[in-house]
Amino acid sequence: MSKKIYVGNMNYSTTEQDLEELFSQYGSVLNVNIVTDRMTNQSKGFAFVEMEDAEAANTAISEINNKEFKGRNLKVNEAKERKPGKSNYRY
Repeated sequence: MSKKIYVGNMNYSTTEQDLEELFSQYGSVLNVNIVTDRMTNQSKGFAFVEMEDAEAANTAISEINNKEFKGRNLKVNEAKERKPGKSNYRY
């Protein structure tokens, strides 16, 4: 079963390919999505990585969390499901 991982505190120049290469050392990566600002298309400094195997994902989380990557110590943990109907936007 696949598992989704949150990756935070990223260097803004990090690409999806960079993350795929980093996480693929631990198992098969299904998807990488860097979250970007809608107006500027700039990275917001965090991403989600989906790995095919949950055990490989757990290993990647423990190995990569707080690891220096492109000058920043990454914050890596299991992604939490977003609650439907909740918006983070303030009007």
